[in-house]
Parts: sequence; structure tokens; C-alpha cells
Amino acid sequence: MRERQPSGPPASPTRSAGPSTRPQSLLLAFFGNHVLDEGPLYVYSGSIIDVLARTGVGEQAVRSTLSRMVNRSLLTRRRNGRRMYFGLTPLATEILCDGKRRIWETSAVNEDWDGTWTLLGFSLPDSWHSRRHDLRSRLSWLGFGPLYNGLWIAPGHMRLTSLIEELNLTAHVKVFHARADDATDIRLMVSDTWDLDSLAARYASFARRWSAAEWSAPDALAVRLCLVSEWLGIIRSDPRLPAPCLPPDWPAHHAEETFHRVASGTEAPAREMASAVLETLPGTTTPV
Repeated sequence: MRERQPSGPPASPTRSAGPSTRPQSLLLAFFGNHVLDEGPLYVYSGSIIDVLARTGVGEQAVRSTLSRMVNRSLLTRRRNGRRMYFGLTPLATEILCDGKRRIWETSAVNEDWDGTWTLLGFSLPDSWHSRRHDLRSRLSWLGFGPLYNGLWIAPGHMRLTSLIEELNLTAHVKVFHARADDATDIRLMVSDTWDLDSLAARYASFARRWSAAEWSAPDALAVRLCLVSEWLGIIRSDPRLPAPCLPPDWPAHHAEETFHRVASGTEAPAREMASAVLETLPGTTTPV
């Protein structure tokens, strides 16, 4: 168990967290960077508060977000004496592993599209508001967009059996795999289904912000948390459309190069800082 070290003055939010970065996003980035690959590990709440303070997030916001994440089955609590520690649940581990693949193993633009589309049609009772919301949220995360009301589409061959069974919607959902007819204007369909202008603006803004000289600031731990959190927020909203369907000046390429450059430059110093300031326990104590 490491002794808690002073973390220095909090970083200014304008120099760290992006304009739309939420405490939960930063906490997920924190656990993804410093806990996910370390095995069953629990981090002292005081350490988490110190680290998030570097990004401009206050103590009360961190504590309330940790509690909400416990209630949402994303974190589990462990008590050791009078101190509280937090670790990942299986659900959070699954989410972070998926995010890890999206960040580090998958490019922002689909260069390998084979011309196929997956179409999912659904018709749910009007009273199923929650299940409809869950389905749409999960489809959006997988890269689907609403072609029409009740008919969603995504590029490539998507396997959706487990998702449909998990949501218990087998009797209400139909899935097809197809190619567009020559009469279909693919670029028009894509621009009608997805808000490419807003997505392009987010990529361009990201590249401008993170190319600025201020991101060479010495607090690599805070910089890396903000970087990963903001990047994941963008790619989660990106359906990863095929390159032939995108404008020729699509800004995702430049933004992705910027992300990897800053990520590479902060990886080692951020890990060293985390090792010095985080107080941890192995996952062997009794749950609260």
C-alpha cells in the first residue's frame, strides 16, 4: 500500500478538462488508464479526489459521482479501516475493455468497408419507453443511425443476437444484411442519417485544442486523463462510417494523429505520477 503523496495545486479546468467533459467520463478514463490492466485493484477515494482535482473537478463532485457509479453497478466499494476504496465491477470492466479497443485498436475511419449494411427494424409498444431508450442508446454506441423511424442502419456486418437477447426483444426486432441498390445515393443517405457537420466540428475542435502548446504542461497525469476522456466522448458518437461515404476533407484523420501524438508523449510520465500518488489495495477485502 503506497503512502499518499501531495498532488500539488489543482489544474485550471480551462487548461485540462474539455468544455463538455463530465466527472464520470474522467473517472472512467482514470480507471481505464490505471486500474483496468492491473488485476483486481481498489483505489483510495482520497487518491481519486487528488487526481481529479488536477483536472479542475472538486471534491464534492468526485464523491457524488463515485456514489452514483456505485449505484449504477459501475464501481464497487471496499472499506479498509476508516478509509473507502473503489474498484471496477464486471460491467465497468466490460465497458472499459470495449472503450480500450475503440481507442487503441480501431481507427476513427473505416477503411475496410465491404459495401454491406446491417439494418435493424423494431416495433415496440408505446409504453416501453425505457427499453426503447436502451435499444437506441446501444445501437448508437455500435454505430447505428436512424434511417427511418423504427429502422436503423450501420455499415458492415454487425452481430446483434446477444444484444437483442439481453434486452429481451427477440419478438420485436428484425435484422437484415444487404447492399444498397445503384439507385440509392449513399452519400445523401449518410448525410440524412448522421449529423456529419456536428461530428466534423468536434473532431476539428479537438485537433485545435490539443495541438496547442499549453498541452506540453508538466502535469502529464491530468493531461492524459482529459485527453482520453475527451477522445472517447467523440468516438463514442462516431458511427465510424466508411471512407467512401465521407467528405474528402474529413477531419477525423488529423484529430486521431493529434490524439496519438499527445497520448504517446504523456504515457510514461502519467504512469510514473500515478504510481507515486495512488494508494491502492488488492481486491481481497470485504465489500461494503
